Amino acid sequence: MSLYFFRISQGRYSGAADQPYECASRESAWSELTAVCADLIGGISRSLQKDAEWRMELLDEAKQPVFRIRLVAESVG
Repeated sequence: MSLYFFRISQGRYSGAADQPYECASRESAWSELTAVCADLIGGISRSLQKDAEWRMELLDEAKQPVFRIRLVAESVG
């Protein structure tokens, strides 16, 4: 089992969880990231400002990114 940490970033704010999450494989880590992100994304998207970015990352034990999901609000024109 490997240990992973979640990190959320929005604008200048970035914070990583102190408590690790244990996953049996990279595939199960990806599944957990997408499930947690799905639970949060509705509320995040309703409050996201124009030209802003929200990110959720899954970090390995060394706190290096393994997976990243991004939500970007862009003005196009």
